[in-house]
Order: sequence, then C-alpha cells, then structure tokens
Amino acid sequence: MTEKHQIIIVGGGAGGLELATKLGHSMGKKGLADIILIDKSRTHIWKPLLHEVAAGTLDSSEDELEYLAQARWHHFRFRLGKMTGLDRDTQEVVVAPTYNADGEMIIPERRFRYDTLVMSVGSLSNDFGIKGVKEHCLFLDSTEQAERFQQKMLDAMIRAHAGHKAIEKGQLDVAIVGAGATGVELAAQLHHVARQLSAYGLDTIDPSEHIKLHIIEAGPRILPALPERISNSALKVLSKLEVTVHVNERVIEITDEGIHTSSGQVIPARFKVWAAGIKAPDFMQELAGLETNHINQLVVHTNLQTTRDERIFAMGDCAACPMGDSGSNVPPRAQAAHQMASLVYKNIKRKLKNRTLVNYHYKDYGSLIAMGRYSTVGNLMGNLTGPFFISGFIARFVYLSLYKMHQAALYGWPRAILIAFLHFLRKGIDPQVKLH
Repeated sequence: MTEKHQIIIVGGGAGGLELATKLGHSMGKKGLADIILIDKSRTHIWKPLLHEVAAGTLDSSEDELEYLAQARWHHFRFRLGKMTGLDRDTQEVVVAPTYNADGEMIIPERRFRYDTLVMSVGSLSNDFGIKGVKEHCLFLDSTEQAERFQQKMLDAMIRAHAGHKAIEKGQLDVAIVGAGATGVELAAQLHHVARQLSAYGLDTIDPSEHIKLHIIEAGPRILPALPERISNSALKVLSKLEVTVHVNERVIEITDEGIHTSSGQVIPARFKVWAAGIKAPDFMQELAGLETNHINQLVVHTNLQTTRDERIFAMGDCAACPMGDSGSNVPPRAQAAHQMASLVYKNIKRKLKNRTLVNYHYKDYGSLIAMGRYSTVGNLMGNLTGPFFISGFIARFVYLSLYKMHQAALYGWPRAILIAFLHFLRKGIDPQVKLH
C-alpha cells in the first residue's frame, strides 16, 4: 500500500487555515493525503480584527475558531506547538515543547515529517532595534496581546473613575506609533470606546479632557501604502475625533514617560502601542539554509516555491514574492494571503500529478479603512473603470463582506450567513464594548 503524501502547513492565519480546510476537503477526505496544520495558538481569529479586540468593540471569544474543531469537521489534523526548526535532510519540522499557564510541560518537543511543507507563519511587529520599544510598548500581533491591551486600558479607566485622587494629566493618554491601517483604525475605535465606557457609568472620566489619543508617523502622511485620497479622508475623520496626528516624526526612543522623536519632541502617554512595520518571526532568519531577506521573509519564486527547496512553499506575510517586473514584493495584506492560499492549493495538486506549476499574480481589489461607527473609506479596483473611491455605508458593507468571505472559506456560505444573523440578533443584548 502506497504511503499517503504528507502535507504540513505551519501557521493557522487566514491563508494557512483556508489552505488546510480546502486540502482537507479535496484530499484529506478522499484519503489522498495526510494534512497537518501546526500553530502555537489553540484558536484562530482574523488578524484585521485585532484592533477591535484591543479596543474592546469585539469579544474574541465570540469570533474565534477552534483549530481542533475545524480539523475534525474538515478532514485534517491540528497539532498545537511553535515551530523552532527545520531539518531539510530528513524532511522534518521541529516543534518546541508546549507548557501550560503554570509552567508545566504538557507536550514534549516533536518532529513531523513532510513531503510538502507550506510556511504560513505570518508576521510580527518590527521594532527596528529602537531603544525601549520592547520594554514600554504594547503590540497587536496576536489575540493574547490585543486582549492584554484591552484589559490594561479598561483597568486603568476603572481605577481612574474609582480613585480618590483627581485624574492626572496623561494618566489615560494613548500614543500609537505607526499610521498604517492598524494604528488609524485603533485610534478611531478607542475614541468610541472611551465615550461608551463613560456612558456605562465611568462618568467621572471626561473623554475629551482626560483621554488624549496620538498617532505618530515617520512619513509625510498617514496610511502611506494607500492612495492619497483615502489618507486625506481618514485624516479628516481623525481630526473630528480629536486624535492628534504627528507626521514626519521618526521615533528614536521609547521611555516610561513617552515617545521621543528625532525632532526633539517628547509625546507623553501612559499607554504606548507599536504598530510600525512588520517582519517575519526571528526563527526564520537562518532556517535550514533557505533564502531569506532583511525582514526574515522566505524568498520565493512566483509559483510560491522557496528558491532553494521545491518541496517547500511559503505564502502570506512570511513570503517575499516578486510582484511582476516592478522590483517590489507583494504587500503583506489579507487579500494577498487569501489569493496565495488558493494558488498553493492548486500547485500542490498539480505537483502531485507532475504537472507544471502556475505563477502567482497579485490582484489588488482595493483598500478599506474602517474607523468604527464614524466612517469607512477606501477604494475598489474596477476592471473597466479603474480604481474608484467609496465611503460611508457602501464602504462599510464591502468591508464586512471581506470578513464574510473569509468565514465562507472556512465554514461555507450557509454557516457564514447564519453566523452573521446570530450576531445581528445579539446586538440588542450585548454591550457595545467589552466590560470585563
């Protein structure tokens, strides 16, 4: 009897989980391959939603997906653990021991053999080696980090409300370094949350007086990767929300008191969030001799195979994939991860049939920035008309549709629609912000 082809996917983000689900349906269910998904977390949440988890406008327990359950339903296997190494000679992935909250080892170090390996480990915030970032900043790379920020912010507001002393200047101020989508969307959400918490009874806090929000950007404008019209529209919204935007301010140090910039300015803030730049995880720097770039991404051909091993694919934020003849790489965006997952799925099937692999061509379907209940702005790429600007209700509808498409890829459209309906029903009984 021929041994099943072993497919390992490392990383259960948007792309990795969608790929495991599709391969499970088409190959795992039919016994054509053994598919294993490895991730260091037990649950999945769509990464573009982490700023809402951090603000408290989204309860992660209601939107997260259990990997073990997804694996059971969709004919693949899930293994909990963090990848730490790779042996290309024996074709094995090395996974570190897993410990519980009490420091007890619950799973020892393991090795998993592969015939085809897909690296989809996503990205982390890049601190660029700036002094004080690791010690004084909060990050939003994972659900755990987003929940930690939400809890610290809520605790600080409760402490300020119930304290016997007058609220000190800067006691609740937030400074966000990085004016990309995460930073801009988080600032808008925090503005809303501060006012909701005041309405829920923390009424000794005057959000306009006691909570100052700052965004710091090294470049000349916010949302530098998006069209200027979107940037200008978002800036107008932030101005109305009394968010102070600092552009052309390069951060040189973070201290307990605040953000220090190259112009000599010190922006005071009790809470400091780092959302400036990304890199692939550090363990990818020297991964079994595979080619990487300066931010640890695996360099791949346009068919998404790594340049030094055709048995290994990489996709999503951890892949440096050339974008045509432009000399640049595919941007680290959710839509790119979704597209790459579809292509890797096709290429794995083609590879097993000894057929020529197809190349990936990035398709930009536009960009949307959701600023809570205040505004959604963006552009869509039309095949005939070119890019066109949208805002308001239409933009918000399209933004929510992107998440529904991700859910449909994981659950199927009937269940995705049912989930949306259940969320609608719960609006009348759930608070607008998380209160615990």
